[in-house]
Amino acid sequence: MTTALLLIDVQQGFDDAKFWGPRNNPGAEANIQALLEAWQARRAPVVLVHHDSVKPDSPLRPGQQGNDFKPELANARPDLVFGKKVNSAFLGDIDLHAWFTTRGITSFVLAGIQTNFCCETTARMGGNLGYDVTFALDATFTFDLTGPDGTTLTAEELAKATATNLHGGGFATVKNTKEILA
Repeated sequence: MTTALLLIDVQQGFDDAKFWGPRNNPGAEANIQALLEAWQARRAPVVLVHHDSVKPDSPLRPGQQGNDFKPELANARPDLVFGKKVNSAFLGDIDLHAWFTTRGITSFVLAGIQTNFCCETTARMGGNLGYDVTFALDATFTFDLTGPDGTTLTAEELAKATATNLHGGGFATVKNTKEILA
C-alpha cells in the first residue's frame, strides 16, 4: 500500500500577520519539511496544493508572491501540483480522488495550512471517500478566529477542536510528526 503525503497551502501569504492575526504552532514549517524529506527519501508520492484565492484583498491571490510556496518546499519534487479555490483539495483544479485511485493510493498523510479550514475539510472529505487519513497536527497551523457571538477562539483552541472533530468523527487518525516518521 502506498501512502501519499498531501501538503495543503504551504504558501508565503500566510506569513502576513497583519492580514491573518495571531497564529499557533511556530514549529509547523519544520515539521512539514521533515515529512517532505522523509517522503522524498522513500520515493513515495508527494502532492502539493496551493490556494488560489479569488478575494481581491487576499495575500493568496495568483500572480503575487503570497501565492508562492514557502521556502521549506524549495527542494520539493512533487508528483502532482495543483490549485484550488475552495477549502477541500478534493474540489481543486485536478480530480485528486481520481489521481489517487489510478495510482492505487488508499491512504495519505495530511499537513499544511490552515488546520481548521483547508486541512480539516480535506481530511473530512478523504475520510468520507474511504481513505485512511493521518492528520499531522503539529505540521499544521491556524489563526485566532472570532465567531458570530463575538467570542474569539485562539488558534490553539481551534487546533484542539480540529483534532477532536477528526478523531471523534472517525475522519482521520491524528498524530504528531515524530509518530508518523517512527
